[in-house]
Amino acid sequence: MADMTEVLGLAADEMTDVLTAATLAPSVHNTQPWRFRLAPDRIELHPDPTRRLPATDPEDRELRLSCGAALLNLRLALLDRGIRPLVTLMPGADAPGALATVRRGGHRDLDEETRQLIKAIPARRSNRKPFRDVPVPVEHRHALVRAAERERSWLHIVTDRGERARLQGFVAKAQRIQADAPQVRAELTGWTGPRTGDGIPPKSAGIQPAPQDEWAMRDFHAAERPPGKDYESDPLIVVLCSFYDGPLAELQAGQALQRVLLTATTLGLSASFMSQAIEVRPVRDELRRALGGTLEPQTVLRIGYGSPVPASPRRAARDLLLEPIRTT
Repeated sequence: MADMTEVLGLAADEMTDVLTAATLAPSVHNTQPWRFRLAPDRIELHPDPTRRLPATDPEDRELRLSCGAALLNLRLALLDRGIRPLVTLMPGADAPGALATVRRGGHRDLDEETRQLIKAIPARRSNRKPFRDVPVPVEHRHALVRAAERERSWLHIVTDRGERARLQGFVAKAQRIQADAPQVRAELTGWTGPRTGDGIPPKSAGIQPAPQDEWAMRDFHAAERPPGKDYESDPLIVVLCSFYDGPLAELQAGQALQRVLLTATTLGLSASFMSQAIEVRPVRDELRRALGGTLEPQTVLRIGYGSPVPASPRRAARDLLLEPIRTT
């Protein structure tokens, strides 16, 4: 196991805090598919191939989305320590295998918006429970759209009833396809239930899906559904999109995703994922055409006012370190 060291002028205990903040990003089934390599002048963000979901996420799109979300947290944690992060995505030969490198780009003071986002990092949760039937105000919707724009992505808010019905159909179709795939079911089961440091524990599983639900929800093997406990009738549904396709776009979209989720947290909003329609390639293609053919859908979110939920487990930062590159 590699040791935590001084990086970018930060002591080892400060680096532990920075990487711990990065690990609080969302990931499919809470797989936490990221690793870090430290050098005195940089932090490298790497994918963790042992945490791939080849049946659910065969193209590793959501893996890179998750790593992008961790990168946004990493950037904010460095800003909190006065460091302006200088990020290079897909650095290639400069850091073989890395998705991103982060170097010190000077000093930057915090503005109030950034302070609020940093404060929201440990408070953000994926909330799979029903939300209250309270509409999200228009000004909050605008704030979420601006958050995505800050990271060169687009947040499409579904408002038209016809479009909403089509998206419901896409999610339901993808859910049926995945439910009929033994490998997808096995991955879900493998990452659900009592685990140490990762996965979806029972306390984070939400409620069992039921036929009356308007939207097709994943079954994370929650406890028996209480009588009369249903999902909200009219959640805010959004589709996070990039302007082009490929790994670079997915890393950018992951940063946008996390900025949207943190912004939602600062506004008292909860969110959960309905990413089935992205994971099934033919359905994703249908969704892309339904959006006009010029945007690449990266994930679907359900947003609203939820009740408090506990944090999901996280792996310790020290367990995520790759051995440093040895030079001669």
